[in-house]
Amino acid sequence: MLKYPHLFSPIKINNMIVKNRIVAAPTGDSFEEKALGGAGMVIAGHAIVEPGFSSFASPDEPYIFSKYQYEATRLRILKIQRAGAKASIELFHGGQDARVKNYAKGPCSFIRKDGVKVVGMDEESMAETLHWYAKTAREARDLGFDSIFLHFGHGWLPAQFLSPLFNHRTDEYGGSLENRMRFPLRILQTVRNAVGPRYPVDIRVSAKEWVPQSIKFEDVKTFVEKARSLIDVVQISAGMDMDRQSNVHCITTNFAEFKPNVKYAAAIKAAVDIPVSVVSAVLTPEDGEKIIAGGQADMVAYGRAFIADPYWPKKVLEDREWDINPCVRCMQCYHIATNHKNVGCTVNPRFNHESFVPRDVPEAKIKKNVVIIGGGPGGMKAAITASIAGHHVTLIEKQPQLGGQMIYVAQEHYKVEIARLLSQLRKQVKHSDAKVLLNTEATPDMVRALNPDALIIAVGGFEAQPPISGLDKTSHMSGTQAIEHNFSDAQNIAILGGGTIGAELGLELSLLDHKNVSIIEMGSELAAQSNSLYKIALHQKLDECETLDVRLNTACQGFDGNNMIVKSATGLSTIPFDHLIVSTGIRPKADLAKSFYGIAPETNMIGDCVRPRKIMDAIFEGHNIAMSL
Repeated sequence: MLKYPHLFSPIKINNMIVKNRIVAAPTGDSFEEKALGGAGMVIAGHAIVEPGFSSFASPDEPYIFSKYQYEATRLRILKIQRAGAKASIELFHGGQDARVKNYAKGPCSFIRKDGVKVVGMDEESMAETLHWYAKTAREARDLGFDSIFLHFGHGWLPAQFLSPLFNHRTDEYGGSLENRMRFPLRILQTVRNAVGPRYPVDIRVSAKEWVPQSIKFEDVKTFVEKARSLIDVVQISAGMDMDRQSNVHCITTNFAEFKPNVKYAAAIKAAVDIPVSVVSAVLTPEDGEKIIAGGQADMVAYGRAFIADPYWPKKVLEDREWDINPCVRCMQCYHIATNHKNVGCTVNPRFNHESFVPRDVPEAKIKKNVVIIGGGPGGMKAAITASIAGHHVTLIEKQPQLGGQMIYVAQEHYKVEIARLLSQLRKQVKHSDAKVLLNTEATPDMVRALNPDALIIAVGGFEAQPPISGLDKTSHMSGTQAIEHNFSDAQNIAILGGGTIGAELGLELSLLDHKNVSIIEMGSELAAQSNSLYKIALHQKLDECETLDVRLNTACQGFDGNNMIVKSATGLSTIPFDHLIVSTGIRPKADLAKSFYGIAPETNMIGDCVRPRKIMDAIFEGHNIAMSL
């Protein structure tokens, strides 16, 4: 019996039948893998509507329906369709925020912060843009796309006309909601006329833009009701791409609730008689099933879940949910968050590395005796991959359970996703052929007795204790100890170190436990090693705290009883505490790691014992080192 019957049931959209309710949102590339993995519809994104008015990319972004791009676009369609999925294309107009060489166009004229001139659209300019919408929609249909997906949300051109934040016009295209809807509705009418009544046309809207003075949800719902006769599906999203404070609602972080847009989708579904899709932080098949079974939406668009594991629907159908790699909402896959640097996926080493990380783990030509020391994320991933390759694997872990530092991190309030990842990695190790030795401390002699052909050292790091006068005589605990500690009797908590653990501990203890908390950080920002959108979301949560004191550019000088002496640009001051947490980072267990060299012909170090980094780095190294054996 099918475990998720609603999620995997077919749906008819106009004259198109989609095999299930699973939509691969226009996030990332890997279109073929998403289709092969079982998505019912794959939306390829994003294609510019009007040449010269791009969005995220450069002004030279190609028009994919030109004769120079025709064959590449056609191949993209075939790769999706050959796997049984429907191919859709996101059509996108940057409007006033377009990446341009000369000028941008939008509802009103102004000069952007980057100096680009935005020209308010007159009738001639609107007619030109409508021409391109019609042409691009026809090209998509004629080239073979099964449907088109018009982006009317996230602050792009149609949304700019809808929003009173951007649309200050005094003519028939501005002012009242009816007027602000006029040009977006003209776009839809133009597209419908171009493609005909029997071709599926979908749109995405932002139910809420999360910016003051922007469009209200009731107005968005009214627009969808007005557009209903011209479209076949509406996808409910939120936020704006070009406003970073709002962008964290387009693609949410670990600080946001799961399924944030479902309530909006349900309200719109109750108002219209066309299929409603919902996107954002729907990460599991269970979530999708509940949404559809509960009548809150008709389809579910999964974005980062397909980046984490393009094959998750197929794994569900094959009763292999234990093998699904779960999204942890780390934001590393999002180029805006990472400023285009080190774009990747914590749980999927292949993402953004498709050119050199194969889709399937190749079977090893020579089966080796592989010993892995350390059962953290890197060690577990190495064991899983090496086992798939056919090696004889022994995984040694000194603790009673696998996980390493993840065991502690997974207990944090804002790390539910890490707990899910830890659970999945443990299940995957259990389903592998790897022999696991728990409660076993590896020594060189013990490892030597196992006679390994290859040795992977993943012994991790240790929590550093800074050389501060008096710290050794002051009662304190580490960051990981604090995660497990009961602070019910605490009144004033001082946290030395404002990295991700220190910052999130401070947030949790202040916002949720209502303790007086001080975070002391030598640097100029909290969570300095994190990506930009994580920092924005973190500070949005910190702003909710009423009992939190953050001291940046502040160094601890010592202690006077239960008072921390700190120095900043304004001089010396004291911070009282009854509980002290020292969370000043991780140092590699380099000496321990090096003690295992010389035992096996092949020896590699991975993860924090090389240098402290992210879970993503440990998993990436574990996977690739194991494949190279």
